[in-house]
Amino acid sequence: MTDRLRIALQKKGRLADDSFELLKKCGLRFAIRGGGLLARVKNMPIDLLLVRDDDIPSFVANDAADIGIVGENVLVEEQLTAKTPLDANIAMRLGFSRCKLCLAAPEQGAVKSSKDLNNTRIATTYPGVTAQYLDEQGLTAKLVDMKGAVELAPSIGIAESICDLVSSGATLEANKLAAFETILESEAVLIRSGRKLSPAKADILDKLMNRIDGVLKSKETKYIMLNAPKTQVDAITELLPGSDAPTIIPLAGSDDLVALQAVCTENIFWETLEDLKGLGARAILVLPIEKMMA
Repeated sequence: MTDRLRIALQKKGRLADDSFELLKKCGLRFAIRGGGLLARVKNMPIDLLLVRDDDIPSFVANDAADIGIVGENVLVEEQLTAKTPLDANIAMRLGFSRCKLCLAAPEQGAVKSSKDLNNTRIATTYPGVTAQYLDEQGLTAKLVDMKGAVELAPSIGIAESICDLVSSGATLEANKLAAFETILESEAVLIRSGRKLSPAKADILDKLMNRIDGVLKSKETKYIMLNAPKTQVDAITELLPGSDAPTIIPLAGSDDLVALQAVCTENIFWETLEDLKGLGARAILVLPIEKMMA
């Protein structure tokens, strides 16, 4: 049991769903049942600890978990508000569950920018991050610490502005609020402490992180296949985003055409395909890549 890698995950919500999906794409087989706090991976020596998101940094720091997946916003807030230094730091950025921590105020209110915050009240569930921002900007405002429904604070008269997470902006719009400053851009991150793992756990973690890296790289990576005139191979290669040393294959029955295949590590847009066609490329296929390993 001691050599099973323990991963702390948010037990429900968008970040939880995205985290479960990532681990399943890494080949981990597990089932989440009801309100259980522990799920065992069937095909690797890994246990999933399902907890509140704001508990994940302390779980990792205090050896209850070896690693964790958490929103960067939660990690930064816990680091700033912990009574003692928190030994939990970013080991890998995961690129999903993106959001922004923004300052916002009523559309028709007096607060229009950060310079209007002096001597006002700001309602927030992120007092640590908000206080740090005010200090960095040399601003003075009173923080109203709330546990939820922050967007209601201006309408009920307990604050002139708010500092809260913004994803689509629909909640702000519904409450006639307008964001005027982004103080933190957040995404899901994999965190770990500075302590040394046992050789067995370190080996499991290395394999898992290699798989995660492969999943993340394959997300935007595409495999492109096309036929092209030999005379345009160099020009076409330059157009392919993030490609390196494409495979060139002679086409049977044609001295002028070749088949070109390449892995492109950047987005391929319609404009790119149109430019390729303009150089004489034909039969252009763009295929997704499910897994990658360098």
